[in-house]
Amino acid sequence: MNRRGFLRIAGSSAIILAAGAGGFAVTRTPTAALAPWGEAGSADYSDPRVRALSYAILAPNPHNRQPWVVDLSVPGEATLLCDLGRLLKETDPYDRQITIGLGCFLEILRMAAAEEDLGAEITPFPEGQNVEALDGRPIAHIRFVEDAEVPRDPLFAQVINRRSNKEPYDISREVSADAIHTLTSAAGAGLLADATNDPARVAAYRELTWAAMQIEMHTPQAMQESIDLMRIGKAEINENPDGLSFGGPLFDTAKLLGIMTRESFGDPNSVGFQQGLDIWEELMMTAMGYVWIITPGNARTDQLNAGRGWVRMNLQGMDIGLGIHPLSQSLQEYPEMAELYQQIHQELGANGSQTIQMFGRCGYGPAAPRTPRWPVETRLVGNP
Repeated sequence: MNRRGFLRIAGSSAIILAAGAGGFAVTRTPTAALAPWGEAGSADYSDPRVRALSYAILAPNPHNRQPWVVDLSVPGEATLLCDLGRLLKETDPYDRQITIGLGCFLEILRMAAAEEDLGAEITPFPEGQNVEALDGRPIAHIRFVEDAEVPRDPLFAQVINRRSNKEPYDISREVSADAIHTLTSAAGAGLLADATNDPARVAAYRELTWAAMQIEMHTPQAMQESIDLMRIGKAEINENPDGLSFGGPLFDTAKLLGIMTRESFGDPNSVGFQQGLDIWEELMMTAMGYVWIITPGNARTDQLNAGRGWVRMNLQGMDIGLGIHPLSQSLQEYPEMAELYQQIHQELGANGSQTIQMFGRCGYGPAAPRTPRWPVETRLVGNP
């Protein structure tokens, strides 16, 4: 939810005045939760693997669950595991989206390792894969090889700036064909990355994504999954720097006054719920283009590759000033979404075993804020 949308829900000058009063406003930033963005690549990390991983933890991932755990017990190597307590079993029942997020992590890790003159040799699912659900087996094994000639990726420069821009976009500013080509070309080989700025298709996909959002918000178990992951206000965000954060003086004030509660967001009859729908509709209708990734199949390796391609497009978008907002609702595999899941696969031309792994809107909008992260130290095991 953006600030403008929140003001529509709060709707009170008293709230706005209280939020800006005295030193309250300037102390509401969850500084601890945002600290990992400033600590990435720090010389305080003596191990180059940890320096690389301190960038990788900034990768995009569904619901900001940050499901990665990295075992560093073997010198010169790393094993990526999934924290099975961070899955999204209602909206991501086969852990497909979580796996895509782990692919984003691996791609940034590869880029960051190159900055340390390390080649990262990544072996996905070295002990096999389960298509039904992730289990305790490794997601990937990484072997770091000293190589002063390893190519450095120019997109790495955008890792610290990278955001998923979930703000309203400027509907007076078109996304050019050149911008779309630049974006999709960044995804890499082995993926079908495509996009459109065609007004008729954009209009149709606006309606499709809005319909999918309505289904998710009116499916109680799916909506409750998001509500359970809300972190409202500075204290909650600093304590649990994952999930869906609502920070800043306005949110802190509304929480203190009982205006913003999890109960109201879960009640379809509440004013907050209804106005929340209005805000999402307004947001969806500002899309100026759409971008997506299709893979040949839906194996775990396909999902990892889709994540690697998606984060590359996200970084390329940052480089040219183009915002990207992933909209995965219509790709989710729970029963209530089945009709739209089939529809979007048909409309985007995914044939046979092909699978649409990622779909999102793009456009030009205001700068998006950083999202909270757990410190890299909390995501390591076996650290020498």
